[in-house]
Amino acid sequence: MSKKNQSNSKYLNSIKEKESENKEKIKVDRTYVEPQEFQSKKPKKDKQVFFVSRLNKPAKYTKNSNFLSYLIYRIGKDDASGLAAQMTYHFVLALFPMLIFLLTLLPLFQIDPQQIKDLVSQNAPAETADVVTKIFKDITSNSSGSLLSVGLILAIWSASNGMTAIMNSFNVAYDVEDARNPIVLKLLSILFTIVMAIVLAIALTLPTFGNFIKDHLFGPLGLDQQVAWTFDLVRILLPLIVIIILFLTLYSVAPNVKTKFKSVYPGAIFTSIVWLLGSFAFGWYLSNFGNYSKTYGSLAGIIILLLWIYITCFIIIIGAEINAIIHQRHVIKGSTPEEAALKHDDNNENHYNENTKYEYDSTTSSKYEKNYDVDPTPNDTHSEQESFVDKIKDKFDKDNNK
Repeated sequence: MSKKNQSNSKYLNSIKEKESENKEKIKVDRTYVEPQEFQSKKPKKDKQVFFVSRLNKPAKYTKNSNFLSYLIYRIGKDDASGLAAQMTYHFVLALFPMLIFLLTLLPLFQIDPQQIKDLVSQNAPAETADVVTKIFKDITSNSSGSLLSVGLILAIWSASNGMTAIMNSFNVAYDVEDARNPIVLKLLSILFTIVMAIVLAIALTLPTFGNFIKDHLFGPLGLDQQVAWTFDLVRILLPLIVIIILFLTLYSVAPNVKTKFKSVYPGAIFTSIVWLLGSFAFGWYLSNFGNYSKTYGSLAGIIILLLWIYITCFIIIIGAEINAIIHQRHVIKGSTPEEAALKHDDNNENHYNENTKYEYDSTTSSKYEKNYDVDPTPNDTHSEQESFVDKIKDKFDKDNNK
């Protein structure tokens, strides 16, 4: 084969490789939901653009914004408060069946109900403790196998709906479609629900009932003070470590995105620390300033519980938004969805410009691109890609016939 034909053959192969790469890009990009510009309202500044929010309202986006400004924009655009309210609804529905199930287990293990009620009253807000002890009193007086089974089924099913709401909110944060099998998603949400219940039980039991466990376990086993001191240290650190691992797993598997560790650990650490501090601050506020009993009366305990769950869900969503931003900017190293949408609009307007013009040199039988700033294969439609390659093939055939 002559040098001329070898040169043309290499160029044709490179074009085919570019075509396959662009096909793969289009396949991947279609899994993401492209933000839509808001048409009914225009910004006053050049660097600002209004996009359609999850509630079909304008969300103001500033070009080249810093991390915090973009995070605030995303929280508003994705309606994080509404997603948190949806999650709260499902978790509240799951809470009481789960409580019924757990309390039904106590008589089976011959645990003194009065000790548990005393511990709840000492460590929980007064209004919430009243609600729990009231339900506790009703359950302990009537424990049966049927109640146990019904409580377990209701708890797992309701809580799995809450976990499904978490997955949906994560996909909203990542701007990604979710085409996974609904049955697989349901099984995954049930698995997450069981794991989360166990982890939260460990995380909440060690700090709250640590002294109770130490007094009733260490004494009969004859453990010394050094072991007790180690247990106190573990009691303080283990809940934080367990919660971080829980959120790492949740942020890695729940969204329909292939994530990396460096894009999920910031949100997991943020959520864990802020949630623990937020729970402590909320309890301190209720103890010193909050007097919900005067406003809500007998419903004060339920209102406080709703607020606490809502704050928890809101913090979880913010952690997902943080991870999504890091994933877009540092993992796939691409533009934010808004920047990509704006570039896409510009490319549509200037699609057939000098970047797609070529000249043919008959002396060397080679093609040279005048402005090779973008991929030579148009990425908008598959038909355009085929048309472009057909032209190259025609030129290649003419060269061989000369």
